[in-house]
Amino acid sequence: MAQIELDGINRIFRLGDSEVHALRDVSLRIEAGDYVSVMGPSGSGKSTLLNLLGLLDRPDGGNYHLEGRDVTTLSADEQAAVRSARIGFVFQSFHLVPRLTAAENIGLPLMLAGLAATERSARIAQALKDFGLEGRAHHRPEELSGGQRQRVAIARATIMRPAVLLADEPTGNLDRSTGHEVTALLEALNTAGTTLIVVTHDPAMGERAHRWLRMEDGAIAQDLRRHELPA
Repeated sequence: MAQIELDGINRIFRLGDSEVHALRDVSLRIEAGDYVSVMGPSGSGKSTLLNLLGLLDRPDGGNYHLEGRDVTTLSADEQAAVRSARIGFVFQSFHLVPRLTAAENIGLPLMLAGLAATERSARIAQALKDFGLEGRAHHRPEELSGGQRQRVAIARATIMRPAVLLADEPTGNLDRSTGHEVTALLEALNTAGTTLIVVTHDPAMGERAHRWLRMEDGAIAQDLRRHELPA
């Protein structure tokens, strides 16, 4: 059974008297450990799809199974519990808490999940080491470079050891060199077994994935594996 299964997903936004079909009858299977890029023009449904996969939004029709469980039937609290335990998010704008240090930002999901202080400290220390942030543990976001902020964000997104990591334009606010560094970190997590789904406008980043989805008008217009790409 696929880790992610979408069957006939529709999402409609109502703006005044008009309806916008953000997702149209989307059906998709993603296996555990896959590396998928989602590309397409603005307004094609990429972010709506990512929000739905991350349980930040609900479909108007269809079903979403995550690890064999129909998560569309869950209550908001039950979805929040699944999101906390199984899904990590990395955003273009980092979304760090300004008043918290790097270590405190990384440890925030652990605190919200109620882990004991000793385990929190051990996991935070390991994450700081793994992401090369040991010397920045007590710095607040404004004291960090863009690359360091994104490393903090990735560490926070993966501190709960999620099965799926969703990244929305993760290199969009970074220079090319720092973007390559962040991409390498994400790909290392994928190599270690995390399912990685990246929304990007950058063809160079999108082409690195094992599987490419191209969206147009709320539908999947193209779904190719690397070996199927034209030479």
